[in-house]
Formats: sequence, C-alpha cells, structure tokens
Amino acid sequence: MTDPFGLIHQYGLSEMHFRADPPSGLQAIIAIHNTYNGPALGGCRFIEYPRAEDAIRDAARLAQGMACKAALAGLPLGGGKSVVIKPSGDFDREKLFAQFGRFVEDLGGRYITALDSGTSLQDMDIIARHTSYVSSGTRFGDCSESTAAGVFQSLQTICRKVLGPKLGPKTTFAIQGLGHVGMLLAKLLRRADARLVVCDPDPALVSEARRELGAQVVSPDDIYHQDCDIFVPCALGGIVNDATVPQFRCSVIAGAANNQLADDRHAKVLHERGIIFIPDFVINAGGLIHASLRYFGHSENEIFERIREIPLRVSTLIDTAAENHISPWEYSLGLTQQKLGEAATITPLPHQDSTPLSPPSNRSVVNR
Repeated sequence: MTDPFGLIHQYGLSEMHFRADPPSGLQAIIAIHNTYNGPALGGCRFIEYPRAEDAIRDAARLAQGMACKAALAGLPLGGGKSVVIKPSGDFDREKLFAQFGRFVEDLGGRYITALDSGTSLQDMDIIARHTSYVSSGTRFGDCSESTAAGVFQSLQTICRKVLGPKLGPKTTFAIQGLGHVGMLLAKLLRRADARLVVCDPDPALVSEARRELGAQVVSPDDIYHQDCDIFVPCALGGIVNDATVPQFRCSVIAGAANNQLADDRHAKVLHERGIIFIPDFVINAGGLIHASLRYFGHSENEIFERIREIPLRVSTLIDTAAENHISPWEYSLGLTQQKLGEAATITPLPHQDSTPLSPPSNRSVVNR
C-alpha cells in the first residue's frame, strides 16, 4: 500500500485530504502542494483506477504539476488537484458530486476545484451548489478552449523555431487523445492545413476526426511509432515511459496532457535521442489561466492576453535551454524550483476561510 506521507515528501506537498461517503459512492483525494501565493487551484479528475494507491499517487503528481504551472504562469495561486475514484457499479452522479462539493467546502478555500478528465460543466454546477470554491461551470465557459488555444499557439512557435517552416501542409502531428482538448486542438491544426494522425479508444471520436478533419486514424498502440514532426499527447499521463521512448519517431513532443513523463529520467533519454520535450506545465497552462482569472472576475480580454504569453515562454524556453546545452525540461524545472523557493518565503494561508482575492459576491451562499 502506498505511504501517503512518503508521497507528500516525494512531491513536495503540504497537505493531502481523504473523504469517503459510502451512500453516494464518493472516494476522493484532495492534494495541496502549497498555498504560498494563494489558494491551490486544480481540476477534479473522475476516472476509474485499478487500485486506490494509483489514485493517491495521481493526485500527488498532478498537484505538483499544478504548482509548477501556476508558478511559471505568474498566477496568484498555489497548486492542488483532486481525484474522485469513479465507482465501478451504478451510482447517482448528482449525489456523488454534491458530497464532493461539501468536501471542498470543508477545506475553507485552501483548494478551488475545476474541470478535468471525466468531469463535465454540469458536474461543476452540482459542486457549486455546495461550495463557492469552484472555478468551472456553465456560466464560466469551457476552459478546454483556452488550453487548446495556448497549446496551438505554442505549436505554431515550435514549428517556426525548430522545424523551420511555418505550420502547414508539410507538418505532421500525431495526436494522442481526442477528448476535451484533443479534438479542439485537432480542429485548430486542421484549419492551419496541418496533416493529422490521431488515435482514441472512442470509435465515435476517431470517426469524426476521419470524416470532418481528414485525419489518418491509427490504434492507441500504434500512435507512438508514427513518422511525424510533433507528437501531441492529449490524453492521460505517464505516456513517455520505458516502453514508448524507443518508439518515438518525431522531432518534438508537446501537448496538453498532464504529467506526460512516467519518470523525470525519461526527459534526459529523450534529450539524448535528439527529441525536444516541452514540459506540459509550460505549454498547457491556458486552462488554469482561464479558470483562475474567470473565478477572480477578470475579463475575456485579460484571459486572452495572458494566454498569448504561453508561446512566448515556450520560445524563451527553447532558446535558453539550447544556449545552456541542457534540455527544456531541466531548464524549466530549475526555473520552477526557483520561483517556488521565492514563494515559500511568503506566509502560507491560514487553515480556514481565507483566500488572497475575494470571489464575486454572488458565491457567498452555498447549500450545505
């Protein structure tokens, strides 16, 4: 069984919270990396896990990634993530997410939840009836569009800096996953006249990509060894691992999925193979920017301008790493640790009822 305290130390977390509610089927973990700059904002992942320890580790790794993402994006946030283990049998979705909303509320604002894999805007609306600490929902819009926009703009920058020509018909992208972000990104790339190779376990999604985008469809197992310019992970994490690293036939790996590396050492192996790996917490920050700025009442224009900063950071990352003869991963990790170290000198938030900025007043009443 996974030792939660070992994970807390391994991933630099400050807190890990657990909640079980047998009547609703809720089994949830909330991992908080830090609250130095503000509350820990991160999505709620709702998928099946073969073992509870896999869910616990996923929450820990994802919280660390959110902390890195917030630090590099210059957002007034810490880093956090929640994982709800999807029940294997029948369950009442509304009751389950109502209980999860109460769980979030009990943390008093130290963690703000949002959309993630397996959850919908409607789920967020259920949660919002029980806590004010939720930054996604039908009235906030879909942050997946902002994630896709930031990744797309970054891919345009990568094409210019690494591949030479602008993104176009001679550029091939292998997209792994056509979910929330993957399909949006595929459509943006196709509008730019790129060639697409895609995979997804959902037959309806790959059929849509073939029919509407003219994409070549391959199996999930075959996606790794496709000849392409850029491999674009847009599904779950851990896809860069001992089994897949030798298979990649691309110049760059850059995509929307979180925690793409199964282990940090795989970034070094990719670098030795001459494959540029752009860290996910650099390129996929658009969703976090959208969720946090909307939550704190900023305008669409402000969100748009902050997303435009993402490809600029990617450009600087590629140049600086090359100048220092290190991998982009190594440079990003060093910069993140520096920023988190500076943030650690700030007094953390009190345990209850405190956020650095006041959410809009219409969130002050919740149904307990």
